This record gives sequence, structure tokens and C-alpha cells, in this order.
Amino acid sequence: MEPGNLTGVSEFLLLGFSEGQELQPLLFGLFLSMYLITVFGNLIIILAVSSDSHLHTPMYFFLTNLSFVDICLTSTTVPKMLLNIQTQRKVITYEGCLTQMCFFLLCAELDDFILSAMAYDRYVAIRHPLHYTVIMNVRLCGLLVLVSWIISILHALLESLLVLRLSFCPEVEIPHFFCELNQMIQLACSDTFLNNMVMYFAAVLLAGGPFTGILYSYSKIASSILGISTAQGKYKAFSTCASHLSVASLFYFTSLGVYLSSAATQSSRASAVASVMYTVVTPMLNPFIYSLRNKDIKEALLRFSGMAALKGSIVQG
Repeated sequence: MEPGNLTGVSEFLLLGFSEGQELQPLLFGLFLSMYLITVFGNLIIILAVSSDSHLHTPMYFFLTNLSFVDICLTSTTVPKMLLNIQTQRKVITYEGCLTQMCFFLLCAELDDFILSAMAYDRYVAIRHPLHYTVIMNVRLCGLLVLVSWIISILHALLESLLVLRLSFCPEVEIPHFFCELNQMIQLACSDTFLNNMVMYFAAVLLAGGPFTGILYSYSKIASSILGISTAQGKYKAFSTCASHLSVASLFYFTSLGVYLSSAATQSSRASAVASVMYTVVTPMLNPFIYSLRNKDIKEALLRFSGMAALKGSIVQG
């Protein structure tokens, strides 16, 4: 069949997780709760850091950007899934699917780059503490975030334009809860050689590069911590990067587990379930990790909650 005869597709079907109607209310309640926790948890982190002048440092500048991107990441997928469950419709338009895929790629790539920027920040803080304020200046921090946005936007647009050239058969069913790039390429009825090459090359360059940078940074951090003579000094050095190490490990291990599990089982449904880990669970856990393992964030949250309570009493008075 010629690709030219297949361009009439106007919508896709997102199959989600379960066909059973009895499980739909449970799934709706579960994902709605996780989404609300993610949004409010990350918003609190952003507000706490913004309102506390003690946290206007490079580390927390990157953290606020990470929290913002995490909100956007879950907002590209979960609201549409909740709407489909509530209305009992699995349809997503062709334009909506491309838009969702584009924004998901953008946010996932930004997560990757910001985590690597945070690893570099911790590397400078541990390896070059005397020059930290000189190296991690406002200009460099802003430049790192700006470059991350530019590269992520260009990559997302490139992948979206390449998908636009593909043709799809009528009534395409996506065995996932959102339009993922890999799924759309697999379901295309036209030649996908160029799409696959670009996707794999981008995965190696844009995902493998930051991941390698994080591994290198923490290998140097570990060697520096081991060289500290006192146990108290080791604990203090490790505590400065423990939260970020936990978040980075959670993001990379869950996303890596998704692709390894999907490659091993060849099951799209299993891949969809595994994708929940890094698209929903990881952004939800990030605020808890930083608030529980970071003394500065705990104090900022207490001050922020105290100011909010004071303002509330003044308004009521």
C-alpha cells in the first residue's frame, strides 16, 4: 500500500492500562491523587525557594527549574488520561497527539539537562569550594538553563517534523496512556528508517551525554569525599549532594528500566505501566526527597508556612 493513500488519519486511540470498566474509577482516583501531589509538591518547592533569600543559590535555582519542568512533564500526559477515563473515550486527535509528543520530549529532555547541570554544580562545590561562587555565577547558571531549553526545543521540533512526514493506517491504536515517540514510529505504515536513526542518535547524544556527565561528576565527587580525613567532613560533603543523587538515580534507573523491560518483554502494555515510574512517580517523589533530605529546604518550608499562616490571620482579622 502506498503511503499517499494513508494520510487521512485524523485521530488515534489511547488504550491506556486496563480494558476492565470496574478498574477505571480506581485508576482515576489513583492518578488524580498522584497528579495533585506532584503539582502542589513542586509548587511548594518553587514558592519556598523563591521566598527565601538564603536559597537564592545556583543549586536551588536549578531545583526550581527542575520542579517547574516536572509539573509540565506530568501535565502533558496525566490530564488527558484522566479525561479519557472520566468520559470513557480513548480518542486523541492527530494534532493533539503530535502536540503531546512534542511537549513530552521537550520536558523529558529538559529534566535530563537540568539534572546534569545540578551534578556539575555539586561537582564544583565539592572539588573547588574556594572558587565556587566565581565559577557558578549568575551568568553561567542562566546560560546552562537557556542552552538546555534551546537544545530541548530544537530536538522536540525535529522529532515532531519527522513524524509529520509519516503516514498512518486508519483507526490506529496506541497501547499506551500517552503519545510516545517510539510508539508512533512503530505504528507508522510508511518508511521509518530516518525516524529511527534520528531517534537513536538523539538518545545516545542527548540522553547519554548528560548521563555520562553525571557519572563523571559523581566519580570525582566520590574520590574527593574519600580523601577527606574526618567522618564529620565526609558526612557534610555527602549531604550537600545526597538529595540530587537520589533524584538523578530515581530518574535514570526508572527510565532505563522502562526501555530495558520493553525490549525484554516486547510488551507495549508492560512498557506503558513501567513508563508511569519516570513520567508520574518520579516527579511526585522529587519534592519529598528534597524536603526530607535537605535541611535548608526544611527550614525554608517552615518559614514559608509560617508566613502563609501569618498572612492568613491578618486577612481574617
